[in-house]
Amino acid sequence: MKLPDSAKVDKVIPKNQFYNRFVINNKLKNEFIDKIQKIIWSYKLSESTIGISKTKKIEEIQIFTVELKEKLIPKNVLKLIDKAIPYPILFIFKHRDDVAYGISLKDDGILENYYLSQWNEKIEFDFISTNLERVYQKIIKKFIKSIEITDKEFDEIVETDDKIKKTEIEIEKLKNKLRQEKQFNKKVIKNQELNKQKILLKKLQNN
Repeated sequence: MKLPDSAKVDKVIPKNQFYNRFVINNKLKNEFIDKIQKIIWSYKLSESTIGISKTKKIEEIQIFTVELKEKLIPKNVLKLIDKAIPYPILFIFKHRDDVAYGISLKDDGILENYYLSQWNEKIEFDFISTNLERVYQKIIKKFIKSIEITDKEFDEIVETDDKIKKTEIEIEKLKNKLRQEKQFNKKVIKNQELNKQKILLKKLQNN
């Protein structure tokens, strides 16, 4: 992370500060305990730490390093952490020598979506911009690989990426149904639906 020392926090946050803060079931609490080794508040990006102006939407961005007990990112645990922290969080996941990244898309503090990298995917984050909202948008763009994002507005990029993901899921569902279908007439219909979704996917990717 190419950040000034003024942004460094390097503070371990006890796990119970998260799961004791809310009424949660034992399954989620055990998942938190069993899958998370340590949570470190690594950096705080704010006007006072990096000299970049806040906006009404984004006042700060936090960077947390999450040391995992197994090479699996527990999304339910992330939701609990994000619920406890009102600011966007860039997660650095570590399991032994493996590293991955993740960030939530928040709109007015409400969790909308998660973006996760592949393990050991090389990502160079750029924390320089005119305000923290644009820094946040630049971070999220690093996770979006489905479309060309050069000249598009941020909201359009996020919306298109979301449509692509949903279309890809629908294509996989239709493929599974097609493989399982025995009746010829129904196979034809499902194949037509599949082709429509493939055309839609290509249109979204090339839009």
